[in-house]
Amino acid sequence: MDQTAPLSIVADIGGTNTRIALARGTEILHDTITRFKNAGEPNFPPLLERFLAAHPDAKPEACCVAAAGPVRDGRVEMTNLSWVFDKDDLAKATGANVIATLNDMQAQGHALPFLKDEAKTCLRKGHEASPQAAMLIVGIGTGMNIAPVYHSAAGTLVPPAEAGHPLLAVRSPENLRLSQYIEANYGFPSVEEVMSGRGVSRVYEWLSSEAGNKQILDPAEIMKRVEDGWDPLATETARHFVQIMGSVCGNLALTLLPFGGIYLIGGVARAFAPLLGSMGFEESFRDLGRFGDFVDQFGIWMVEDDYAALTGCASHVQDLLQRPH
Repeated sequence: MDQTAPLSIVADIGGTNTRIALARGTEILHDTITRFKNAGEPNFPPLLERFLAAHPDAKPEACCVAAAGPVRDGRVEMTNLSWVFDKDDLAKATGANVIATLNDMQAQGHALPFLKDEAKTCLRKGHEASPQAAMLIVGIGTGMNIAPVYHSAAGTLVPPAEAGHPLLAVRSPENLRLSQYIEANYGFPSVEEVMSGRGVSRVYEWLSSEAGNKQILDPAEIMKRVEDGWDPLATETARHFVQIMGSVCGNLALTLLPFGGIYLIGGVARAFAPLLGSMGFEESFRDLGRFGDFVDQFGIWMVEDDYAALTGCASHVQDLLQRPH
């Protein structure tokens, strides 16, 4: 590690937890990684102040924050929290001179060039592609979103997106009934209303309602029942989830042409990874009419590095520090 590289403070704000760490250049100082529970916290900047109070000798030159929500002109509005803050708030909390805000998916995209082989697992082989080929991050956790990743001589470009909020595509009578159930009970039937942790619960709720015994279970309990194998509704929930996941990823592959691969991230995506092969992901991914063979080009990987967003923040902020002011 280059001890002369600038020190920065980086953070990854999810819907449930926040991670904050110090970074030296693009290297995360792993012994500084601190996890905070978001529940009950009024906003994010006070967490930065608490973190720095625990590291009184740290004088970061820069701060980069990745957030699970829309980011525009330095202002962050969390999707699944009431937190709102901007660059001025971050500068006041940290004293850093260079401030950057990213959507959490953007941070994951900036991390891709730094992922070690052991930090990703191949789920589906694709065709060989050039190092400049576009890549795609698909995140499924508390919420759902994507980030396309483009490489050029000027550096890595990761434009923001909010792909979890458009309407969920309907491909079968079952999909239609699920969408109608979500709309009747929760409002607009977006992709994220199914492709997320709460989505797992809502699929189970819909199936149990159709079976005449409506039940609301948390995702962890549903996945435990899938593993134990005694609850057919849990197994059917997983099948619906996996097949809709395949359809969503197939549509995204056609839309964005990520010849460099699709990279799945998030706790929910990791939980379902062992089920993709047996529950119809591949068939749904390729169920694109005459373009079914075309999407064979796109490989799919599972990102296993839980701190990739922090690495992406560190990489992005180093790029900013190296630019002429």
